[in-house]
Amino acid sequence: MKRLVIAIDGPAASGKSTTAKLLAQRLGLLPVDTGAMYRAVTLRVLELGLDPHDEARVTEVARRLNIRQEFRDGTVRTFVDGRDVSEEIRTPEVTRWVSLVSSYRGVREAMVAQQRAMAARGGVVLEGRDIGTVVLPDADLKVFMKASAEERARRRLRELQEKGIPATFEEVLADIQRRDRLDSSRALSPLKKAEDAIEIDTTHLTIHEQVERILEELRRRGLDP
Repeated sequence: MKRLVIAIDGPAASGKSTTAKLLAQRLGLLPVDTGAMYRAVTLRVLELGLDPHDEARVTEVARRLNIRQEFRDGTVRTFVDGRDVSEEIRTPEVTRWVSLVSSYRGVREAMVAQQRAMAARGGVVLEGRDIGTVVLPDADLKVFMKASAEERARRRLRELQEKGIPATFEEVLADIQRRDRLDSSRALSPLKKAEDAIEIDTTHLTIHEQVERILEELRRRGLDP
């Protein structure tokens, strides 16, 4: 597998997950959805009936989990201790608590260790909130993707509707804005653009246009395999 390492960061629903998957397919790399890993921890915390505000207990859960990801039929599947939780981690209840859970130092340390181990095994496209700034500061290419809160809310609402999960635009927009505040203001590994990252505003771009922008940058740097 190629050794190229690409980091893609950005707020919720900025297009980074789908872009990372398509980009990885084009380049023959493994896409890693780091946000899904934090969602997996959150899911397990809720399943155990624990209070997400209990940092010590939540951290203990994170340190015990074995999280693995596979790329199957164009989709990143997430497994917790061998169980496929790819659908369960996308529920509104998990979404409600994941920003808090992912703000805990112990949780982030446990997940970052697993993410770096994934990257060390071969060429990868990692996407999340702090990949270029914390997880893989030496990535070959760093990308920061953004979009207006309204456009991101429309995208997330479509995803929920396709899964039959009831929600209104106003509810989704409020949640997007809440998560933006939490992710950007947390003391540990806040969401921010790495100084050497290229920035892509995806508000008016299709997924394929987003992928092409990154491929163009790789070609410009002589990194396109």
